[in-house]
Amino acid sequence: MSAWVLHVDLDQFIAAVEMARRPQLRGLPVIVGGNGDPAERAVVATASYPARAFGVDSGMPLRLAAKRCPDAVFLPVDAPVYQEVSDRVMARLREFPVVVEVLGWDEAFLGADTGDPEALAADVRRGIEEETGLSSSVGIGDNKLRAKLATGFAKPAGIFRLTQENWWDVMADRSTDALWGIGRKTAKKLVDAGYRTVLELAAADPDALAARFGPRLGPWYRLLAGGIGDTEVSATPYVARSRGRETTFQQDLTDPSRIADEIGVLAARLAEDVAEEGRPVARVAVKVRFAPFHTHTHSVTLPAASSDPAVLDRAARELLDRFPLGEPVRLLGVRAEFPREPDA
Repeated sequence: MSAWVLHVDLDQFIAAVEMARRPQLRGLPVIVGGNGDPAERAVVATASYPARAFGVDSGMPLRLAAKRCPDAVFLPVDAPVYQEVSDRVMARLREFPVVVEVLGWDEAFLGADTGDPEALAADVRRGIEEETGLSSSVGIGDNKLRAKLATGFAKPAGIFRLTQENWWDVMADRSTDALWGIGRKTAKKLVDAGYRTVLELAAADPDALAARFGPRLGPWYRLLAGGIGDTEVSATPYVARSRGRETTFQQDLTDPSRIADEIGVLAARLAEDVAEEGRPVARVAVKVRFAPFHTHTHSVTLPAASSDPAVLDRAARELLDRFPLGEPVRLLGVRAEFPREPDA
């Protein structure tokens, strides 16, 4: 028996839920986002595999998705339904002899002591399908990082093991954005610094990385490249560090008083969320996205943690004054950050 980390990821989750509700959509390019209208300003929540073949990705503006895949079926986001299905999946996972750490609607880490992790992964996939009819992929690793990356090689509907034993065979020649935690922008910066591949980054001088990318991030990038990661899977319920509200406007806003009013509306909605959370707010942030698409954020630490709607409203409006509102505004957001726990 050995300790293993499994990463379970539901394949094309939101699209799969929608296709389960509407079987006639199976095999078609399906894009879910916003209110389901590709003319609105919203982004893709998920796309089915046939839609992804056209270059449609999560986070892409719906309008661009419609250009890339004009024959796609567009559907609105139905969060309560996705949550219900996710809850059923997680409940099924907890029936196995594992520790379940939920990461989101569609993924979780499993901590398991087993002599045959592939057999356990197969049982997990079968259990999810029996419970919901959904397909899943499972990555097997000797830590969370490797298990998470393994899932990418398992997709769709497969199982893949990535450990110290085969790490370099699989990862050495891949670009650094293949690592969990390094995106395209960071990968480009790493290339500019002379680190094109995972192997090159792993062999980098940690002092040089610290000097270039900072004392925390630089050495951390090197650890990622070596496949070093956390091995503990915790069943402790996830506690959100922040709550946020934002709105994308179908017509750009240009009137400062209207912009201030919308910030007030968002702050009021956020105050309701904070009241439900039952925790005071330590910090408030405001996000403004100007046309065509550049985004700026300002934040402030409150003098004392508070859940008073008037305090949140005042902080949000004062932050708005820091923005030069000479350009049309397409998105506004207000975020509340909670105090961190002493051991966080």
